[in-house]
Amino acid sequence: MSATMSGSGSAPCRFAHYFIICGIDNETGLEPDALAGENFDQSPLKRTFKSKVLVHYPENIECNPFDQDAVNMLCMPKGLSFRTQRDSRTPQFHSFLITREDGSRTYGFVHTFYEEVTSPQICSAMQTLHQMHQAEHNASAHNCPSSSSSSSSSSSSSMDSLASSLDEVESPSSTSSSQGGRRSCGCSGEGYDSVRDTLYVSKAMCLITPMPFMHACKRFLSQIHQAVISHQPPPLPLESYIYNILYEVPLPPPGRSLKFHGVYEPILCQRPGVGELPLADFPLGEAFRLLGVENLVQLFTCVLLEMQILLYSQDYQRLMVVAEGITTLLFPFQWQHVYVPILPASLLHFLDAPVPYLMGLQSKEGTDRSKLELPQEANLCFVDVDNHCIELPEDFPQFPNKTEFIQELSEVLLSYGLSPEGGNTSPEPAVSTQTSMLEKELKSTSLSELVDDRRNGNLGGEALDMLELLQGNPTLERLQALAKRTGVKVARLETLAAGQKAVRDESVGGRSPVEEEELRNAKLNVQLREVFAARFATMFADYESFVIQNSPDLESWLTNREQMHNFDKASFLSDQPEPYLPFLSHFIETQMFATFIDNKIMSQWEEKEPLLRVFDGRIEKARLYNVRAPSLRSSVYQKCTFLKESAQAIEQRLRKIDHTAIHPHLLDMKIGQGKYQQGFFPKLQADVLASGPTNNKWSNRTCSTQRRVDRHRQQNEHLVLDNDLKEKYMQEARNLGKNLRQPKLSDLSPAVIAQTNWKFVEGLLKECKMKTKRMLVEKMGREAVELGHGEANITGLEENTLIASLCDLLERIWSHGLQVKQGKSALWSHLLHYQAREEKNEMLSESPVSNAQERRKPESSVGLPALRVSVIQDMRHIQNMGEIKTDVGRARAWIRLSLEKKLLSQHLKQLLSNQALTKKLYKRYAFLRCEEEKEQFLFHLLSLNAVDYFCFTSVFTTIMIPYRAVIIPIKKLSNTMTTSNPWLCVSGELGDSGILQITKNVLEMTFDRQNLGKLTTVQLGHDNSGLLAKWLVDCVMVRNEITGHTYKFPCGRWLGKGVDDGSLERVLIGEFVVPCNDDDGGRGAKTPPLQRSPSQIRRISITSLTGRGNKPTTVQIQESIGEAVNNIIKHFHKPEKERGSLTVLLCGEGGLVWALEQFFHHGFRSARIFQKNVFVWDFYERIVAFMENADQIGDLQEIPEPLGPNCESFCRYVNAINNMPRNIGKDGKFQLLVCLGARDRLLPQWLPLLAECPVITRMYEENALLRDKLTVSSLVGVLETLSDFPITLETSFTKSVEL
Repeated sequence: MSATMSGSGSAPCRFAHYFIICGIDNETGLEPDALAGENFDQSPLKRTFKSKVLVHYPENIECNPFDQDAVNMLCMPKGLSFRTQRDSRTPQFHSFLITREDGSRTYGFVHTFYEEVTSPQICSAMQTLHQMHQAEHNASAHNCPSSSSSSSSSSSSSMDSLASSLDEVESPSSTSSSQGGRRSCGCSGEGYDSVRDTLYVSKAMCLITPMPFMHACKRFLSQIHQAVISHQPPPLPLESYIYNILYEVPLPPPGRSLKFHGVYEPILCQRPGVGELPLADFPLGEAFRLLGVENLVQLFTCVLLEMQILLYSQDYQRLMVVAEGITTLLFPFQWQHVYVPILPASLLHFLDAPVPYLMGLQSKEGTDRSKLELPQEANLCFVDVDNHCIELPEDFPQFPNKTEFIQELSEVLLSYGLSPEGGNTSPEPAVSTQTSMLEKELKSTSLSELVDDRRNGNLGGEALDMLELLQGNPTLERLQALAKRTGVKVARLETLAAGQKAVRDESVGGRSPVEEEELRNAKLNVQLREVFAARFATMFADYESFVIQNSPDLESWLTNREQMHNFDKASFLSDQPEPYLPFLSHFIETQMFATFIDNKIMSQWEEKEPLLRVFDGRIEKARLYNVRAPSLRSSVYQKCTFLKESAQAIEQRLRKIDHTAIHPHLLDMKIGQGKYQQGFFPKLQADVLASGPTNNKWSNRTCSTQRRVDRHRQQNEHLVLDNDLKEKYMQEARNLGKNLRQPKLSDLSPAVIAQTNWKFVEGLLKECKMKTKRMLVEKMGREAVELGHGEANITGLEENTLIASLCDLLERIWSHGLQVKQGKSALWSHLLHYQAREEKNEMLSESPVSNAQERRKPESSVGLPALRVSVIQDMRHIQNMGEIKTDVGRARAWIRLSLEKKLLSQHLKQLLSNQALTKKLYKRYAFLRCEEEKEQFLFHLLSLNAVDYFCFTSVFTTIMIPYRAVIIPIKKLSNTMTTSNPWLCVSGELGDSGILQITKNVLEMTFDRQNLGKLTTVQLGHDNSGLLAKWLVDCVMVRNEITGHTYKFPCGRWLGKGVDDGSLERVLIGEFVVPCNDDDGGRGAKTPPLQRSPSQIRRISITSLTGRGNKPTTVQIQESIGEAVNNIIKHFHKPEKERGSLTVLLCGEGGLVWALEQFFHHGFRSARIFQKNVFVWDFYERIVAFMENADQIGDLQEIPEPLGPNCESFCRYVNAINNMPRNIGKDGKFQLLVCLGARDRLLPQWLPLLAECPVITRMYEENALLRDKLTVSSLVGVLETLSDFPITLETSFTKSVEL
């Protein structure tokens, strides 16, 4: 450490790092600020001019290098503004922050005031500009009314038009009502005349601090300004106070409070302890007042889900209060993306960023929201702070327990006298009330009294100088001591010193109204934050159980970070209450959650991140208090229990001050410089402010701490990873989707902007790769499970979340680099342009559709005509859906439909093949005009064709869909003609079509029905009329004409009296037909079929019981029954919305009916004995006849007593099935009986009854499974496991059965 140690070395421990003055540079004069969106139509007084950093102290600090451009831009985001004596010149306060590359922040606090312009050159320049403006205006006076309306031409880019729409209206506080009429021409009648008028220009004082002590900085700057404008000079030169805050006031240690001295009053600040919520000094109550609780919770949810957030207000401080308020409420999570609470006019192009962001934009007074053209709005949450309103994105999940949450927050607000609805009649924000209170107090007391007022810890000018002089002088001190010993009193000095001491003691007890207000704010802040923190502590109480930690050391974890799953999302979600899922499934996909989990994993190897440490402490504490089993998740709302103690901690710190900083004192200054002149900020003496003291107690203390930390770090460095390397890995690990956490404010050259956009393009491509990979892995994993490999790790909810985030990504890609924005959805807008061009070409060529854009899909199956493949066709389907009201909704529906049809990549390729259109719509740097990236992007999307999605069918459940059905007979074996009248009923997971009559011998029909969902069964029948009534049907094909999904319903059996089992009606089970795509995508990577129905071969072989083919062994039969029952049990263990069709598990191939049919056919006496086909149903009928007969005769000896009620129920069910009007054949009846028995939990009771009935000896051979008691009893045990589950049957089965 060199001699400048105190200037730089101890900087991390200093309260403030820099003191800065920004304003007009008299040397360079007036420079128009082109970047701030110059508008030359306005009067010169309303234009913006470039401001400069005039001075800053100290020159530089190693740990926080001074960024001149950024500070200048954020101190005076609008540049300089001019006023005359007629205008309002109230000082304004605002804050800002600068986020560095590594995500750390420094804060700036700015007090802007107006100072009279003394430079004659600047006055005359303003006069000249005004005369030129007058002359121009007079020349164009005749067309004045239209001048403002044409300010933004349609050809300008969306960003330029945004800038001009912001500037069309004059800046606040400049227009008085009398000017209203003339305002639109920008020619205020009361212009500037250098003789008559006094010209004032804005000047800003700024403190840059490492921590956001907003209230303290605000009071300090306000007192400095008061000293500049007061009638009397301040007690000490201003340098003393500035030097004091820069070099002599330390940061309060954690958990302590600090008092330091401003010009007139002491200033208090306090810092939370290690286990408390981190420091947040921006008044949350103000944010709630501005937006209202409901809006704030909605905004909070948008921020948690990492949407694009744009705050909009005339007041910079309001932007800052809302932005900082919202981000502090995220504890224990942290916003990971672009964060610019005050976006300077020169950075408007950042709104084009295709990444999540949280930015604040200053509105001009009277600007209409509708005039504000933002580059992308599909995923934007727009917050109009001044009008207390908020526009939310579509498809927006609600925060869990939102109603109770809002109720609890409202109670906290009401306890502090604030209305939960927010809003306030006074236009002045509450933030500034503290300053005004102070100002009023200062004005009410004459200044001289105030200076002598000992309560303020100050002394009258002369007295203080004298005390300073005497106290600091060793010779005089020795004299004083000597005088005391000899009994001589130095009275004046003692009373002065005693007075100072009294003030010190007194100020601890009695506090000024401003301090009371600050304490109230601090208590309200912490209580509101506790309520939010408690929500997360409840929601994520068991998060640690789901963190996957499978790396031996930090290095291997960091290297494989991208390939790893760090959190078991599926298990976590399955453990949550149902109502939380829509929100949580989105939230655990965010970057902020991923970073939180990363920090948790890294905490095994290094010190815990502070927020994580506090959060884990909270969870631990909650566990000690209420011991609940982690597995029992309840959605019952738990209120926060820490409210009182958190407020008490703050109050105690402020009641008992732990540290008092050194008082401001006279410095070793040159006399005669910086003379006091009321109303003008003096020229400060640079040499005294350039560096701090060398013998400062606490700076030495902190330096030694720093040395200790350094030593510790060096010792550790050879144990762990090299720090630079670790930082590199961490940056890479966290950089997904947020290559630009922070725009570089200082360098705005075209090259830098191009570089920025290039980073965006790379980021979007990387994000696309990650998202498609995740969608594939999850989906493939799921299907592997259905095939019996491993565990499922995706839920329908999760799939929906992933698809929603893909829609969001596509919207961001399409809105990057737009020339002109039209509508809220950039993708839909592009599609509409494409549609208009294609339809125009279509009309010109008069062909139905041009060849280029249309290919027919090859016939996916026999009997169905090919389906047209066309971007436009799919657009028309979406445009015909009356349920979707917005462009964003249409774009999302179109993406879902294309994904379901496996055409997403192909469609987008088609859309982008029209290069002339892409060039017209997009700037050169746009993602869609980067050829190589675009190709890779389409390739990633193509990979999604490898899996089946039902993301359109399952979401739009109420729309009307055209279906096409075709019946395919087996022509070789039966009449191709039939004289009977066939009918059909199609059922799906969402409903059925009702009975549809089919025209004779046409065998094909189309019908429109509300979405039936995935199709499950088809009932096929005929009325048996005419001579050729028998009919052998191969299968039925049904296709959804919008999605192209085709289902095959195999039959392979006769329908007709006197043939097969005499059935006139059959229930067929559907299987999804995987399209054989001729496209290059997805070949060889097919999804397994979703469901299968029993094959024709099986159907035919069962009916002709001659025993052809391989008979299953007894072991195979028992296994197949166990497997069928297992599948049904697994079905009920899935979440309700994802279970799929139970019908398939009961009646499909390998289903329960199929397995039991094999059981009952085992050892069944063959048909040769009876000379005709015999069915299991015949066996059932004989048992019923035997029982009823035995009952009549009263001969019940053969049947054991307890079987009474079971006999009765069996007979009742068989008779009910036989008596129903439907003609479903004997196999159909067997199927129905098994299904009803499973539903009503009767199968296990009927089985022993069948096995013990004497009829069995006549119809079954000795070795039949049904005659083996052990087998029957084990089968009863297996079937009994089904009685725990509520089996429901489709109406197509149970229709007209009367039990």
